[in-house]
Amino acid sequence: MKKHVAVLMGGFSSERPVSLSSGTACADALEAEGYRVTRIDAGRDVGSVLADLKPDVAFNALHGPFGEDGTIQGILEYLAIPYTHSGVLASALAMNKGQAKKIAKAAGIPVAESKIIDRFSIGGEHPMKPPYVVKPVNEGSSFGVVIVKEGQSHPPQVISSTEWKYGSAVMVERYVHGRELTCAVMGDVALGVTEIIPTGHAFYDYDSKYVAGGSKHECPAKVSPNIYQKILTLALKAHQAMGCRGVSRSDFRYDDRHSENGEVVWLEINTQPGMTPTSLVPEIAAHAGHSFGDLLSWMVEDASCLR
Repeated sequence: MKKHVAVLMGGFSSERPVSLSSGTACADALEAEGYRVTRIDAGRDVGSVLADLKPDVAFNALHGPFGEDGTIQGILEYLAIPYTHSGVLASALAMNKGQAKKIAKAAGIPVAESKIIDRFSIGGEHPMKPPYVVKPVNEGSSFGVVIVKEGQSHPPQVISSTEWKYGSAVMVERYVHGRELTCAVMGDVALGVTEIIPTGHAFYDYDSKYVAGGSKHECPAKVSPNIYQKILTLALKAHQAMGCRGVSRSDFRYDDRHSENGEVVWLEINTQPGMTPTSLVPEIAAHAGHSFGDLLSWMVEDASCLR
């Protein structure tokens, strides 16, 4: 008899719809692999639900705050239920864009200049010479990302308005021109590099990520062998420097406007990559020879506490 797997999905972050899609796809695939699966829409009572259920493994398909910032990981540690993906510390560090960049930079990974500021301190003056990007510190799926273009006369007003719902701390980061590249890591192996080409969008935003046809994925990325290898190396280095476990995905910008070697810049690491039909990690894994079912089975068997 294969293990009883509780698939945690949904939750209450901005990324709930994505998590429900990821969780459903994972639960269906794990059932097809012969696992006994219980689907859990993770609410505030998830600790007591899991304590009563006593699964062999918790498959974490949650996205965003609570699901990938060390919170649910801490609950699972307390309950001594083995779980997938990264542990408490790595999850918390990777979710905080400012802390993650400090660690990446200390590990010799190239990052763009940036600073963390309070959004209310952004008045009529630019906090950095345009072009730059403003990002919430603790959100995923490109929620709240604002690109300030060269020549723009003042900062975008939405950041300091009452419409903003992503917290007061924001990262202001130099905008890096070029191509969007991403690399999946599985255990201690960098699987491959994909180029993301948004279709009808200025950048890889929420719709580009999750709406069918929102982006084109070039897998493997059509870059020179040395750039391809460089990104594999940097993604694995980021995974290890952050202390990640299981599967992660690092995102990069590659500016090749002036030369083939150009500039490669690491943007962030995702410890809970999407597992939807349009997600990148399953696609990269498939190109590396791992079916969706094989990938998920590996993640279940890799699950542990003290990650």
